[in-house]
Amino acid sequence: MERWLNRIAVVTGASSGIGAAIVKYLANNGMVTVGLARRKGRVEALRDEVKDEAKARIHAIKCDVTNEPEVIATFKEIERKYGPVAVLVNNAGVVRTTDLLKEGNSQDIRNVLDTNVYGIVWCTREAFRSMKAQGDDGHVFLINSIAGHMVPFIPNFSFNIYPPSKHAVTVLTEIYRQEFINNNTKIKITSISPGGVKTEIMGPDPPLTPDMPILSAENIADALIYCLQTPPNVQIHELTIKPVGEKF
Repeated sequence: MERWLNRIAVVTGASSGIGAAIVKYLANNGMVTVGLARRKGRVEALRDEVKDEAKARIHAIKCDVTNEPEVIATFKEIERKYGPVAVLVNNAGVVRTTDLLKEGNSQDIRNVLDTNVYGIVWCTREAFRSMKAQGDDGHVFLINSIAGHMVPFIPNFSFNIYPPSKHAVTVLTEIYRQEFINNNTKIKITSISPGGVKTEIMGPDPPLTPDMPILSAENIADALIYCLQTPPNVQIHELTIKPVGEKF
C-alpha cells in the first residue's frame, strides 16, 4: 500500500455495509478516505471503529450519486479540501422489491438504474478528471455482483431490474478499461462481484434461508485491499467472490 499512503480515496454508499467496511479498511491502510452518503453522520461515526492514527483520515460528505450536479460539486469540494482523487470505489447500490410486470413501479425501477448505473457514470467521470490532472495513475473499483453475470433464482422472488443494472456494470468495466487506455493513462479498473453478502441492501426482510452461505462486508473490503496492492503492471479486471457452499 506504500504507493497509496496519504493519497485520496473516495467511497460511495459509505454509510453501511460494504461501503462502510471499505472506508475503514482504506483509512487503516493509510489512505485519506472520503465517504459519500446520504447519511453523513453514519460515515463520521466510523472514526470510532478504526485505529487511533486512522481516525483523522476519515471524512464524510453528504452526496446523492443519482444527482449529477451534486456529484460534480462534491468532487470539486473533495479536490479543494483534500487534494486530487487517487482511488474511487463505486459502491452505492440499491435493490427494490418489485416485479417488472407490476403496475405503478416506475419510480422503483428508475431508482435502481439511477443509482446502480448512472451513479457510477457520474462519479467515475469526475474522479477520472481528477486522476488525469494529477498524473496518469489511479484505481477505479466497481462493486458489482454475481447478478451482473447471471440471474440468481429464488422461488417466489424477483430481482427485477437489479440484474440488468449489474450486467451494465460488467460491460462498463470493459468500456472504462478501453477508455483509460485511449486517454493514455495507466489508471486501473476492477469489478468486484460478490455472491450473497450480509448487508442492508435487501431491506428488513431479505429472501434468505437460515442455512444460506453468506459473506461479510469485511470479506469484500479485504479483497479490494488485495487488488489495490497489485504492482502497477497488474490489473485484476474482474474478481468474483462467493461464500463456500453458495448454490447460485
